[in-house]
Amino acid sequence: MPPMPIYEYRSIKESGCEHCLAGFARLEKLSEPPASTCPRCGGPIQRVISAPHVQRGQAHLLSPKKAAEAGFTQYKKIGQGVYEKTAGRGPRIIGDE
Repeated sequence: MPPMPIYEYRSIKESGCEHCLAGFARLEKLSEPPASTCPRCGGPIQRVISAPHVQRGQAHLLSPKKAAEAGFTQYKKIGQGVYEKTAGRGPRIIGDE
């Protein structure tokens, strides 16, 4: 399946409905032409440039608690080829033995 980004749209005129005046998001194929009318009122709309969602550092990684709740086992490196379990089921330490 080809990637489908989420585009944001907003009314061009100040006479649109609440939906397009506030702005809305729409999932579209890359190959689709941009929408030109509001799906609710039929008024003219345009794509809005918005900031991308960027993950920095390790904030996007699962916390040990969340990993365990999701059924995953999480390990942390404690030495050369040695890892200690921080969440989930499995051996407490794994290594290259």
